[in-house]
Amino acid sequence: MAKVVRSKKNDGDKKELKVSRILITQPRPETDKSPYFDLAKKYELTLDFHAFIRVEGLSGKDFRKQKIDITEHSAIIFTSRYAVDHFFRICEELKVKVSQDMKYFCITEAVALYLQKFILYRKRKVFFSADGSSAGLQDVITKHKSEKYLLPVSDNAKNDIAQHLIKHNIKYSDVTLYRMVSNDISEIMKVNYDVIVFFSPFSVQTLFDYNPDFKQNGTMVGAFGPTTSKAIEDTGLRLDIKAPAPNAPSMVAALELFLAHIKK
Repeated sequence: MAKVVRSKKNDGDKKELKVSRILITQPRPETDKSPYFDLAKKYELTLDFHAFIRVEGLSGKDFRKQKIDITEHSAIIFTSRYAVDHFFRICEELKVKVSQDMKYFCITEAVALYLQKFILYRKRKVFFSADGSSAGLQDVITKHKSEKYLLPVSDNAKNDIAQHLIKHNIKYSDVTLYRMVSNDISEIMKVNYDVIVFFSPFSVQTLFDYNPDFKQNGTMVGAFGPTTSKAIEDTGLRLDIKAPAPNAPSMVAALELFLAHIKK
C-alpha cells in the first residue's frame, strides 16, 4: 500500500491526527476536474498549490557550448518529463534529426509513455525501470552495455545514473538541457500546513534554502518518487506518505489511503 510512516509512540494517536490543510508544491491544476479537488471535497480539505521550483531551458546557443553531438549516441536516458520536453525542444531548435534507431531508457513507465508526445512509440525501442527506481533503471541499462548513452541532466543534478555508467565502463555523455530555479515561497510558508507534499529533490532543497533551520514538528510530509523520498530522508525529516506504490500509483491515491488510515 502507499507507505504510511508513523513512529510507534504515535500509533495510539491516529484518531487525534487532524488533516485540514495540505500544501501541494506544484502549480494549481488547470482544470477543476482534477482528482485533487475530488479529494478535497471528500475529506473537507483546503488544498493550496504553490510551485517551489520552475524549469528554465537552456538556449540552443548555450547547448552548443557543451560540444555534444546528439547523433553520435545510440541511446538516451530520461529521468523526468522535463528531460523529455527539453531534449526534443533542443532538437527542434537546432534542427537535429533523431535517428529512428535511437533507444530510450526511462526512469518510470509514466515517463516512457510521455514519449508519445514526440515519437511513434510503438515503432521505437523504449525501456523503463520495472519499479520506478533508479536502481531498477540501472539494471535495465546494464543489459545494454554496448550502447553509447546520452544523459540529459539539469545544471545542479546529483545523478547516481552517471555513477553507475562510470562504474560499469559504459560509454555516455551527460548534457545540461535545463536549470531548476527556486521560486519565492516566503508568503506560502507563513501558513501552518498539516501536510506538505513534494515531487522533486529540488523542491525539498527550495524549502531548506528558504529556511535552513526548518523543523517539521507536527507537519506531515509526503513524497512522490524515490529520489524525492531520499532527499527528504537525507534532511532528517520524517516521511509520512510515500508514492508511487502498487495500489497508489499517484500522489492523490496515496493521500487518500493516508487520510482514510488516520480517520479510522
